[in-house]
Amino acid sequence: MSGDSVVVGSFVAADYLVFALMLLVSAAVGVYYAWTDRGQQSSGDFLMGGRSLTALPVSLSLTASFMSAITVLSNPAEVYRYGANIGFYALSYIFTMVVTSEVFLPVFYRLAITSTYEYLELRFNRATRLLGTFLFIIQTILYTGIVIYAPALALNQVTGIDLWGAVVSTGVVCTFYCTMGGMKAVVWTDVFQLGVMVAGFLSVIIRSVVVQGGVLPIISDSQQGGRLNFWDFDTSPLRRHTFWTITFGGAFVWISIYGINQAQVQRYISCKSLTHARLSLYINLLGLWSILLCSVFAGMCLFSVYKNCDPWTAGLVSAPDQLMPYLVMDILRNYPGLPGLFVAAVYSGSLSTVSSSINALVAVTVEDLIKPYTDMSEKHLSWISKGLSIMFGIVCIGMAGLASVMGGILQAVISIFGILGGPLLGVFTLGILCPFANSKGALSGLVSGLVVSLWVGIGAQIYPPPPEMSRPLSLTTAGCNFSTAGRFNWTSTAPPTQSSITTVPVNGKPVLADNWYSLSYLYFSPIGTIIAISVGLLVSLMTGGRKLKVESRLTLMKEDTTVYHLFKFFKDRVTSQSEKIEMTGDRDNKIGSSNPAFCDVEMDLTKSSIPT
Repeated sequence: MSGDSVVVGSFVAADYLVFALMLLVSAAVGVYYAWTDRGQQSSGDFLMGGRSLTALPVSLSLTASFMSAITVLSNPAEVYRYGANIGFYALSYIFTMVVTSEVFLPVFYRLAITSTYEYLELRFNRATRLLGTFLFIIQTILYTGIVIYAPALALNQVTGIDLWGAVVSTGVVCTFYCTMGGMKAVVWTDVFQLGVMVAGFLSVIIRSVVVQGGVLPIISDSQQGGRLNFWDFDTSPLRRHTFWTITFGGAFVWISIYGINQAQVQRYISCKSLTHARLSLYINLLGLWSILLCSVFAGMCLFSVYKNCDPWTAGLVSAPDQLMPYLVMDILRNYPGLPGLFVAAVYSGSLSTVSSSINALVAVTVEDLIKPYTDMSEKHLSWISKGLSIMFGIVCIGMAGLASVMGGILQAVISIFGILGGPLLGVFTLGILCPFANSKGALSGLVSGLVVSLWVGIGAQIYPPPPEMSRPLSLTTAGCNFSTAGRFNWTSTAPPTQSSITTVPVNGKPVLADNWYSLSYLYFSPIGTIIAISVGLLVSLMTGGRKLKVESRLTLMKEDTTVYHLFKFFKDRVTSQSEKIEMTGDRDNKIGSSNPAFCDVEMDLTKSSIPT
């Protein structure tokens, strides 16, 4: 048990049992798929589930894989400190699904690729592909390390569950079922883990509602505490969370995850048909919304319970991420098994994310770094895929060790995605939507997008934005009952600061610090994307991109979009209707001269205005 913080209650046997059960079921799924698919020896089956999955499990798996433990712990704490306007993510999810299913999905599905970066070589050249692969591997390993470590730390400090025991068991179970069962195991365990996550959230929410005497008191407390700050339409890009930063900045971050991130693309390409893949994206929207709703409401419960006595300022927890577990141990400790369910929910979040990352890393390594340079049999590749699963599992556990020395979790994660995901999204967009973009343009766009977003991102880490831009809401310790002072270790008597990174005094700040570096972290992704696209277009045009002949299958064709099919459907209906009308009309009036002003040019016009 760590001495930094107070253990409110501690885990009892029932809690450990629930937690162990969750790990066991996950491992069992891996064993099951390893057994049923033992006849299949190809790496394609292992990595892509034999392209036979249906929409429902895939959609739940899409939801689970990026709704990690960080969502379970940080979103409620975010609402607690900054208010419920992160609910606007619901809108950015809609943009994301529409763009993904209309722009990226059709192209990737048609090419039937295993690694998204294969597309970069087909469309541009090998250098772009390798740079993309390299960026993806770095991004994913960093992210996975944080995802394993963050929940372990928070839970360790509040529930007294062993820190490295938790980290290693998460890593090992995950690596185990990824190695044994491949893609199918990953998808089906995700489905199970999503269920556990929702159950964990619900147990906390229902108990809070009972404690607070209903849903309405919780909402009115949040209203009075200024937590329902939805009407924030400030357009300043420097403000941390407003309607615009969350819907537009957030949409770019999520499009870079759903549209081009290997972990997600690999899932919906493993569907049995394009329609199943599209459906899975839209069903997954419901999953994302429900998790978002749960986490925002859990944050409101958190505020309602602690509105008069903030455990963070009072030094009862040493980081906002520990608020959620603290609440759980506080209100659920008389219900053995429920704290265990919540912890299982947090770890399900981790497991589902880590397993999809490991599977994606293996797919990318096999497809981009091994296959092009060797000619091995499928059987060998399948074994290599399994070996790589183990290796990446170990690397991610190692990365968790590194994460233990890094501070400021949630923002760090989104910043990593924004900084590396933005420019990559730009390059893919260039390839799919701009037929005249060439490889010189793509590479220079990718590099310049990276340089700029790294510059902003690192600047923002060194010079955190002033509080008037991030606007944390007020918290109070006025109602705390400190008579039980023996229970509390005063870890920090002064209110904790925003970030663990030391800030340079004002006179030493660079000129850019007040505006450029204070940019909302959600805008890192759009900046990278926009710069990559604009530089890419300019360079392509200057280096003769207009003469480029690209295979039509590599770019978005009008037949790919749903809009086209709807239009065609209605046009066919209209023409068949008008043919019927003409047939009956001919019998009636055989007389009357044709007016030359109204000849049938009108019909031709509609034909010619449809771009062919």
